Amino acid sequence: MNAIRVCRFLSVPLLASAGFFTAIAVHAQENPDAKVLMIQREVTKPGKDGAIHEATEAAFIRAVQANKGNIHYIALTSLSGQNRALFMSAYPSLAAIDAERKTMPAAALAAMDKAMVADGDVLSEQASSIWLRRDDLSTNVGGPPVGMRYLEVSEYIVKPGHEHEFEELAKMYVDGAKKIPEFHWTAYQMAYGAPVGNSHGPTFLVLTALKSGSEADAEFAAGKRFEDAVGEDGMKKIAELEAASVASEMTNLFAVSPKMSIPPESMVKADPDFWKVKTSTSAAAKKPAAKPAASGQ
Repeated sequence: MNAIRVCRFLSVPLLASAGFFTAIAVHAQENPDAKVLMIQREVTKPGKDGAIHEATEAAFIRAVQANKGNIHYIALTSLSGQNRALFMSAYPSLAAIDAERKTMPAAALAAMDKAMVADGDVLSEQASSIWLRRDDLSTNVGGPPVGMRYLEVSEYIVKPGHEHEFEELAKMYVDGAKKIPEFHWTAYQMAYGAPVGNSHGPTFLVLTALKSGSEADAEFAAGKRFEDAVGEDGMKKIAELEAASVASEMTNLFAVSPKMSIPPESMVKADPDFWKVKTSTSAAAKKPAAKPAASGQ
């Protein structure tokens, strides 16, 4: 495998993406044991993204804020692929999701149902998925870094019956990245939902936090170091395992959207200049995690 191919693997796709961020984006700051990630995905109609979508999302925030909602999340908007937004929140367990739903005030639920009508007018597709953190396939399980501005999102669909090879592949990347500080990531496996397209099989998510474009440049630049660390035989093995186990992969870049996010107070305090547009709504919530379970980043 040549250096260009290695760089491709190390920066955005597979489980070697540097800065592979613990996408349990919000609650991880307050609860490092959070191991369940929920993602709500909203695809906007042509011309309905940007300020138009921000306005409908603001209606959710106002509705819940006025009725003492209790959910936090980080919103991300796409810089590649379909025009869409991801809303990420995290929990220590699946039971915690259920508990959160039960404690949502009825008035907040009613207000959000009303706000959802306007949101639906700008969307062409909605879906949600739930992911479980795979610490054994990760190099980092901490919270999001202060100053994070972008997130690379990679989804890998594994060939049915070949999950073992994929896990072996991921662990080779974990081992090879130990001495390369540019590479740190967290892996997730889908528990509920459906992958994008018609592919079916075990699905894994790789998220990479970036503070700037220069960090992405550094990831690519470190590719040769990874190749040297793994060695020629190791790179050959990686190629074989990839061919045997990966049915498809998709990687896209997202920007963090403070206007559509509801971060917990701890995140606001750590990076106030960035989150200040939402400091007055940090106790608010978007909408209950009650959308039909489906995936697709």
